[in-house]
Amino acid sequence: MQTDKLRSLCFKIGSGATPRGGSAIYISQGVSLIRSQNIYNDGFKYDGLAYIDKNAADSLMNVEVKENDNLLNITGDSVARSCIVPNNILPARVNQHVAIIRPDPSKLDFRFLHYLLISETMQDRLLSLAGGGATRKALTKAMIEDLDIPQLPISDQRFISHYLGSLDDKIELNRRMNETLEAIARAIFKSWFIDFDPVRAKAEGKQPFGMDEETAAMFPSEFEDSELGEIPKGWKCGKLTDVVEIGPKRKLSKGVMAPYLDMASVPVNSCRVTDWYEREFTSGSKFIKGDVLLARITPCLENGKTAYVDFLDEGQVGWGSTEFIVLRSRAEIPAPYAYFLARSENFRSYAIQSMTGSSGRQRVPESALKEYGMVVPPIRLLQRYGDLSDRFMAMIYANSEQSRTLASIRDILLPKLLSGEIRVPMEAD
Repeated sequence: MQTDKLRSLCFKIGSGATPRGGSAIYISQGVSLIRSQNIYNDGFKYDGLAYIDKNAADSLMNVEVKENDNLLNITGDSVARSCIVPNNILPARVNQHVAIIRPDPSKLDFRFLHYLLISETMQDRLLSLAGGGATRKALTKAMIEDLDIPQLPISDQRFISHYLGSLDDKIELNRRMNETLEAIARAIFKSWFIDFDPVRAKAEGKQPFGMDEETAAMFPSEFEDSELGEIPKGWKCGKLTDVVEIGPKRKLSKGVMAPYLDMASVPVNSCRVTDWYEREFTSGSKFIKGDVLLARITPCLENGKTAYVDFLDEGQVGWGSTEFIVLRSRAEIPAPYAYFLARSENFRSYAIQSMTGSSGRQRVPESALKEYGMVVPPIRLLQRYGDLSDRFMAMIYANSEQSRTLASIRDILLPKLLSGEIRVPMEAD
């Protein structure tokens, strides 16, 4: 197939810039500043999105991001990752680790370019160009401009984009559904075990909202004083270690290939990890299915990096960063309980306040978590919550695995569409 150089198909190809003052000038709201940590092949990640004020943004007008721009990471370990900028973060700028690629819409469809950039063939090409080894991985403007793009009529490009985009639409729907499922499970956890809403309702002579009679009967109808303040009558005051193991022992021999998870792949606002790979074990945290991974170091802990391990087979041991604290519900307590406890506001506030060490490298020690005081509900109520949370986790897992399958199908389809093995209808527009 004949090709064109990317430079001949675009209005703009160029990297961004860092605002004067760096991270010290970031604010809570303003003009978006996109960084490499926001850019993934499966879409834009909002976690850690920075903002700058209008004056700083005006000084970076030459790196303004516009609707339908493709963004490409050009330095470091995340080099070659690419996505389309979402409209809801505009106006925006990019820092020096990200390149803007702005196609001429009469020559190159922006979604078609995205699928090309994240294809296995192009990813291999970009990673090869970026190099690495003794030097930092990097893509230059000239390298990007010189990329070969298949010559296809714009109508064919748009058909391919639509064809593959229908799969991405389903992937996005699954992502949103998982957000909703997890939000419900978190809300129930907070209502039952933090705010004690069912106890308050019964104390007022009311039926707990949205709860069956059997579950409602597990809650008392009054409170009692304790060292932790007012708690449901009959519940106990205890420590985290009463319900959760901290740093459980796992066996994995050096040199053995095993699933590896890096800190960058741990989610900020959701339970599910989507990116891991096989790597020879050297040293680090070890975990199994049902464990919870809590980032111990700043700023990862403050940002909320926490994961529920559901990507391993039974009996399989994975490993990852030494900056993970591994948590696990005790044997009689459902596995998801430890995850939702680790996500709770009270627990996270305690962990953050317990951090020690020099500025910029602070960590929460495991010994501090062992002292976390909490109200311990009856086992049968924890098990009832487990019945609910297990169902939510199962649905989240199923949706995520379906999305992984759809992404694999999408990646297989692209070369077949380009080669003509799957033919583009003549009516495509």
